[in-house]
Parts: sequence; structure tokens; C-alpha cells
Amino acid sequence: MIVRKLRLQRSWSQEQLSQVSGLSVRTIQRIERGQKSGLESLKSLAAVFEIQVNELQQESEMKNHIQLTFEEENALEYVKSIKDFYTHLIIYIAVMSFILISHMLSSPDDYTGVLICAAAWGTGVVINGLVAFEVFSLFTPDWEKKQIERRLGRKL
Repeated sequence: MIVRKLRLQRSWSQEQLSQVSGLSVRTIQRIERGQKSGLESLKSLAAVFEIQVNELQQESEMKNHIQLTFEEENALEYVKSIKDFYTHLIIYIAVMSFILISHMLSSPDDYTGVLICAAAWGTGVVINGLVAFEVFSLFTPDWEKKQIERRLGRKL
């Protein structure tokens, strides 16, 4: 998370960080997800961000120095939901294309089952897109806050 924060402060993509650090994009992704990284990787990142290696090694210490703001957390969550939507859409298109082609080869007379499948799953994709792009939201931040406060036993 710290590497992501430092990367975003510089408005770099993972690919750009990969180029300047000499690490692979996959390594950067793993480090940003909180997985253990080697000393050489940490040295490369520390050099790029102009910080000490031990600051990257001690995540809890770094959290005291660098916190994601509420707006940054929301932006990250928004981008993640859009990415998830596009992933869902690509999978939908690929699977429905396979089903359609398979059906055309096996029984090209009746497409009722394919249409029902496409419509049902397609409805889910559309709803996913509407929520991802915040056209409407069933679970607003206020709803989330109330649920968290209720779970923690706090009164609002």
C-alpha cells in the first residue's frame, strides 16, 4: 500500500514505476498488494522514491507518515470498480461469443436459450456498469458508514 501511495503521489502508472525502478510490473503489483518482497526490490524502490529501505520494510511505521486521504481511498475504490466492470464485460463478451458459436455449430435453428442467457447475464453486466460509473448506487458511502458504526456498536 505504501508503494502505491508513493507511486500515485507522483502520478505514475505501475508500468512507469517499472521502467524507472527496473522491476517487473508483476513485482510491483505483488508489493502493492502487500506481499513480501526481496531486499533488492526494496532497494530499487527506495532509490526511486528517495527514501530509506527500512521505511519500506516497516509498513506500520510508514503508515504513520503516509496515510491515504478519504478522497484518495474513494478514488482508488472508484477506479477498482470500473476495472472490475470492464473485466466483467470482457468475460461476458468472450463467453457469450463462445456459446453463440457453439450453438450455431450444433443446433442453428433455435436461439432461445442463447438469447435468455445473454439477456440474463447482460442485465447483470448493465447493472454492474451503472453501479461502477455511479449512475446509481444501492450502497452509498452513508449506508456503509452507518453499517460500520452499527457493527462497532457506536451510535450515530
